[in-house]
Amino acid sequence: MPADLCPADAALAARLPQGVLRDPAPAYLEEPRGRWLGQAGLIAAPRDTAECAAIIRACAEARVPVVPRGGGTGLVGGQVMSQGPAPLVLSLERMTAIRSIHPDEGVMIAESGVTLHAAREAAARVGRQFPLSLASQGSAQIGGVLATNAGGVNVLRYGNARALCLGIEAVLPSGEVMHDLKRLRKDNTGYDLRDLLIGAEGTLGIITAASLVLAPVPAETGVALLVVDGPEAALTLLSLAQARMAGGVTAFEMIAGQGLRFLAEAFPEMRQPFPAPPDWSVLIEVGLPDGLSAQAALEGLFAAGVEAGLASDGVIAQSGREAAELWALREHIPLANRHVGAIANHDISLPLSEIARFIADAGAMIAAEGDMRINCFGHLGDGNLHYNFFPAPGRTREDYDQYRKPMTRRIHEMVVARGGSFSAEHGVGRLKAADLAEWGDPARLAAMRAIKAALDPVGIMNPGVILA
Repeated sequence: MPADLCPADAALAARLPQGVLRDPAPAYLEEPRGRWLGQAGLIAAPRDTAECAAIIRACAEARVPVVPRGGGTGLVGGQVMSQGPAPLVLSLERMTAIRSIHPDEGVMIAESGVTLHAAREAAARVGRQFPLSLASQGSAQIGGVLATNAGGVNVLRYGNARALCLGIEAVLPSGEVMHDLKRLRKDNTGYDLRDLLIGAEGTLGIITAASLVLAPVPAETGVALLVVDGPEAALTLLSLAQARMAGGVTAFEMIAGQGLRFLAEAFPEMRQPFPAPPDWSVLIEVGLPDGLSAQAALEGLFAAGVEAGLASDGVIAQSGREAAELWALREHIPLANRHVGAIANHDISLPLSEIARFIADAGAMIAAEGDMRINCFGHLGDGNLHYNFFPAPGRTREDYDQYRKPMTRRIHEMVVARGGSFSAEHGVGRLKAADLAEWGDPARLAAMRAIKAALDPVGIMNPGVILA
């Protein structure tokens, strides 16, 4: 037991299973952007579901808040609690078992502490893939991925985390264990509590294990980076690619020239395929069945794009190494953004037909406010953009403190007015709880509060997240 506990924490610690407490460490109280520093009375890491249930029961009886923690990669503050009574931070880091794999069924049962990278490697060993792909896959854990309904680059073809989960095992706020690790594609037996807990960000319970969907590995894959005239042309090219490849488009990422210029500044050693960064380009990955050439499909798409006036230049990877180099450009953009230092970051989604107009209107609005650089990039295929703005060269983000909140509000207003979402794939967390309270549908919010009150009447599960 950690030393120097207050009497209340010492009393709670005495009720927990032997060996679950961890020594305090800054890593349990941090989030990637450094916006919040969390607090904790105790830090506990159960070894199995039974220990997790015992911890939740003890916290419920003692009225101690619980903050679940996975890999800590979330960007909306859901994994840290900086205000209110000191919580128990519950880490799933020790629950790392792949309980079973059923390759012929296309199912893997994994515990919540399994990293996304480990899950993908386990699937690969049996000739399958777990097709959720995030830049943070080395740290992000299955429990956190499901709790936030994470997206990533392959949503266009395979869907969000919710679409890749057949069943879950979870500890409810009472400490009861819900056993629903089914491997079924069809199960119409009442309310879908699996879907309720997925995306709930730990406010309705702790996901301890999940039945995950495994997909076949395409026989032929190909990657290309194509220069396009602008967002409208990129969307038309996306439609053309989908029509030509009948479901074979795995990823379709839009990249602004500003992002490539930030890459050159932060990672000058990275080789870029064009002499000067084009204003707009798209990174396309396709996966096709045996007998079809991904290379030929991409060459045909490029030729059709040029003929239609959509594309003007491009690079098609000739090897796995070249494909990895093209993907590295996209995956390093967030790191380059962090190197420059954003004034504000936005994780938004829009109907595809609204994207080009939004980009034009938002750019004009920001230009009218001051000298700022915009880096708009992201998962164009599913309408999810990362719309971020940065200081002018030679200035720092602190110079723009007065812009951050009002500009973010205006961006979100523009998104909501177009039928979009101000939280596309990162969740609501604590960062956007006030936005949800303001712009969420009143009937939907009332139903959410009723569900929260019914499942967590004491209010111990990640208080302050989603529902402010």
